[in-house]
Amino acid sequence: MAMDPNVMGWDDVLENDGQEFITLPEGDYTFTVTAFERGQFPGGPKIPPCPKATVTLNIDNDKGVATCKTDFFLYRTVEWRMAAFFRAIGQKKHGEKAKMDWNKVVGSRGKAHFKPREYTKDGQTRQVNDVDRFYDYDPSYAMTPVHTDDLPWGNGGF
Repeated sequence: MAMDPNVMGWDDVLENDGQEFITLPEGDYTFTVTAFERGQFPGGPKIPPCPKATVTLNIDNDKGVATCKTDFFLYRTVEWRMAAFFRAIGQKKHGEKAKMDWNKVVGSRGKAHFKPREYTKDGQTRQVNDVDRFYDYDPSYAMTPVHTDDLPWGNGGF
């Protein structure tokens, strides 16, 4: 059995400082789904225990790549939120029934309105990126932007 290359030894050299968390200004941004996890919501005052999906969204912007984790509770009273997400990534059309295909969400692109949300942890006020609403799918969101510096001939043209 091969050893996981991410497992570190006690005497290994630290190389990665991680990336700085970017809080987005409120606005509309194109996102890419980079991760999906199945989980269980323990229950709360409005929603009983139920399955939970957590998706990680990466948002390219002028400061770098921002991230946003969004939970979806598999519960009928908040079904509309999952429907909006699946419409945003092109797996559902407005007014039509659609089966959720969670195995195909990673790599999907869409557009949403993001707002920073404040919370308090250990007595400190912090901010995270939060989805305010998803927008219906537009094929132009699925296209990856190409920068002239990425092309083999650079930005000098022919």
